[in-house]
Amino acid sequence: MARERHDPDRDEIVSAFDEAVNMTAAQMEKWLVTEESKNAGQSDGGESVGHASGRRIVELLRTRKADLDDDDLAHMRKVTGYVHRHVEQRPKGDVTDTKWRHSLMNWGHDPEK
Repeated sequence: MARERHDPDRDEIVSAFDEAVNMTAAQMEKWLVTEESKNAGQSDGGESVGHASGRRIVELLRTRKADLDDDDLAHMRKVTGYVHRHVEQRPKGDVTDTKWRHSLMNWGHDPEK
């Protein structure tokens, strides 16, 4: 049986992703079927980038950490960066029913939590 290699970069990526994504796979699946989710984010008439990312995040949340590949880690890094940038753009007032919150939720982060 091969031993897992300890990779500090990998650990850092996974840890940052786990901090940024505060929704469970089940919560995300329930969210991603809503109209609010489908209407949030930028789209060229098809599925928005964030909505597609949300589906990928569900897969990542259900993947054993030891089974994550380089593409998974790259997407995790992308998600973390998006969440951090977007959180900084929080609008004033109640954000409960805003496209800003809905977009973040597509990326696995509910700012209301």
